[in-house]
Amino acid sequence: MHIKKGLMKYSLMPIAAVSVAILSGISAAEPAPRPVSDEARIVIPVDAPARQYDPMIFGGFIEHLGRQIYGGFFEPGSPLADSEGFRLDVIEAIRELKVPVIRWPGGCFVDSYHWKMGVGEVRQPYDDDRWGVREPNTFGTHEFIELCRRLEAEPYICQNSLASIQEMADWVAYCNDTTGEFAELRGKNGHPEPFNVGIWSVGNEKVGKGYIDKVRDTAEAMKQVDPSIQVTCSGSHGPSAYIDPYLFETAGEHLDLLSIHEYWIPNFQSHQTPDYLSCMMLSEKPDAHLEAVVDSIEKAGMRERMTIAFDEWNLRSWHHPGFSGHHPRKVDHQDPEVMALIKARDKSLEPSLYTMADALFCASFFNACLRNADDVTMANIACLVNQTGPLYVHPEGIVRRTHFHAMAMYANLLKSHVVEAHIESDRLAHDGSSVSMVDAIATVDESGDNWAVALVNRHPSEAVLCTLEIGALPIDGTYKATILTGDSPDAYNDIEHPDRVAPRETALTFEQGTVSLPPHSLCIVEVSLPD
Repeated sequence: MHIKKGLMKYSLMPIAAVSVAILSGISAAEPAPRPVSDEARIVIPVDAPARQYDPMIFGGFIEHLGRQIYGGFFEPGSPLADSEGFRLDVIEAIRELKVPVIRWPGGCFVDSYHWKMGVGEVRQPYDDDRWGVREPNTFGTHEFIELCRRLEAEPYICQNSLASIQEMADWVAYCNDTTGEFAELRGKNGHPEPFNVGIWSVGNEKVGKGYIDKVRDTAEAMKQVDPSIQVTCSGSHGPSAYIDPYLFETAGEHLDLLSIHEYWIPNFQSHQTPDYLSCMMLSEKPDAHLEAVVDSIEKAGMRERMTIAFDEWNLRSWHHPGFSGHHPRKVDHQDPEVMALIKARDKSLEPSLYTMADALFCASFFNACLRNADDVTMANIACLVNQTGPLYVHPEGIVRRTHFHAMAMYANLLKSHVVEAHIESDRLAHDGSSVSMVDAIATVDESGDNWAVALVNRHPSEAVLCTLEIGALPIDGTYKATILTGDSPDAYNDIEHPDRVAPRETALTFEQGTVSLPPHSLCIVEVSLPD
């Protein structure tokens, strides 16, 4: 698909004033943010090909840690839950994100998970060595599928690669077979129709020859049960983005996706609270990470065969000191030291952590995925609710964190195809590092006439004059837009102030193609070009 022809060049010029009319209760007569020396120019060459991206990049991940499942999506007995135990307010809120896929049950949790203990009327609770808690197994395969159906999301199951190959293949049969032993067992457990789970991972964050050999054998076994499924496995996790060539050589022909994970503030053991600018210095890391992974896949000759599932990502990892997930330990629930370590996980629930930095990093991450739309076909924020997730759930209700709104804007306001945008911007510097002050992504619908352009101003305190050029037609006049910003770069939402940071519908007036972007903001502007 190609869009309208032509490309008009504008020189970037300051303007005396730029009109910003806020439609949600703020007078259009209020003065616009003062023009400053910071400038940016976004050039969208409309004769370039428009690539359809996969909305699966807006996916989510939930794990049995903290209050993601129990006390998050699932809280039997709560006045806000239905008779099946699902929190209706949580489901209604997550629907706003149009989450297309959910990965479950882990994560590190999966290394001690055996699916048969979580199906049927009689569930088998057990002591989970990975996270040091008692797992009741009241939320298992059936409940996960029900959650996905309510959210209209594809279920994505991550297997316990420490279990036998037979156990993993049997889980596929239980979910997808229409006849046979496991189809009958599923029917006996209340669901005669197959679940049709189409995406499966062999394990979580594993490395080494033994694991890779098992990936090959398990992928073969699972596809013998259901040849239609897509299979992925651990490709890389952590900052190096290194992928063992043996993985491509041994298991590559059996894989459809390759899983990668990264959290750019590693809070696993040490709880860190970097300031806004320090977080912004991380906002170009996803681009570099994806470039390195794509390069590895290209060198292996697998780029036409497999795509990337960035199925755990977030600016911040959740905090779990003393339990790395890779060194299981038996837990004495009477030991005050152990209980203190488990309690420390609640630090991730602190509302003040999730500022405009999280929202703008989220936008930057999606921009990186969209720039790599040919290679990235899934991404799953870790996690969807509580801990570091976009939605905070408490016994009396919910709070939409700043990155919830960024996710909602991308999922709901972008058009279906992405077009390369050339960004010319001053640099924002801090503590020896720098990033582009403005980031942008351009999307367009199939007609080529209707555009949605996401503009990110990372500067903490100054507006930026931004010139937008889309082909040969000047972007002059007033256009509908949605802006997310706060009264401070450190603004956050909490129970007492749930809407301190919230998107506002706006009318942006461009003069000679130029508009003023508020500080620490995400703006998605909608532009319709005349024929």
